[in-house]
Amino acid sequence: MKTLRTPDECFAGLPDYDFTPNYIQIDDTEGGSLRVHYLDEGSDEAAPVLLMHGEPSWSYLYRHMIPHIVSDGHRVIAPDLVGFGKSDKPTQRSDYTYERHVFWMGEVLRKLDLQGITLVCQDWGGLIGLRLWAEMPERFARVVVANTALPTGDQPLGEAFAAWRQFSQDVPDFRAGRIVFGGTVSKLTDAEVAAYDAPFPDDTYKAGARQFPMLVPDRPDDPSAEPNRQAWSVIRSLQTPILTAFGADDKIMAGIDQVFQKLSPGAEGQPHVVLPNAGHFLQEDVGPELAELTCDFIRRTR
Repeated sequence: MKTLRTPDECFAGLPDYDFTPNYIQIDDTEGGSLRVHYLDEGSDEAAPVLLMHGEPSWSYLYRHMIPHIVSDGHRVIAPDLVGFGKSDKPTQRSDYTYERHVFWMGEVLRKLDLQGITLVCQDWGGLIGLRLWAEMPERFARVVVANTALPTGDQPLGEAFAAWRQFSQDVPDFRAGRIVFGGTVSKLTDAEVAAYDAPFPDDTYKAGARQFPMLVPDRPDDPSAEPNRQAWSVIRSLQTPILTAFGADDKIMAGIDQVFQKLSPGAEGQPHVVLPNAGHFLQEDVGPELAELTCDFIRRTR
């Protein structure tokens, strides 16, 4: 598998991102390996809070949440998905499949031997993270579902998603920073927009970012539809506490929080929230609030 690695100098001087990088080698499924970047902040003795980002962001998305969670006594693990951030980037769009992404992040969890995980997942961080929860529920203590879904292709994904998918394929210049900017209410500074563009020095680094929207199961016979149905079957049997925290201004994910509240036994009785003044990338709009909700959730469900 041919890969690219974004030069370190692309990440120099990013605002509010002075965390120590960590790296782990995982199987690329083709006889080679991939280097995955992750943040590991806080005490090694504490149970991990696993922060999983989505499309087209990276662990920079959680920079305002990490200090708050660490100060509450927790360990934070925030990986960059393969193809994003400081992780290696396979160059062919065909290298990226939903199942590979689940396997790759599963390798990270297994190699780090994470136990007692509090999962916080948004966008594709949920499509992957929720599959991992269903695959290895014994590793997870609780789940925060934030602006994400676990689609099976049995229901329409909606006009807003269809429009986003079409845009992602047709736009000549795929600018991650502008996309994140457009998915926020509070908006970003020019330096923050540039930080989201940093992993992608040119279009050759963007194969994963371009391919991700095409991997969402949108029909019943999609290759990942049945694995997601099987994951739902497991989730519906679990008592793991689950909290939904969605942005009021996220048009793509509107109403999906109610699916989790209805189908997940561990969601019963939890103080689910729809956060005002928060868009799709709610970590940007209400990061400290989401961090405090997470910490309070951990306190209440220990």
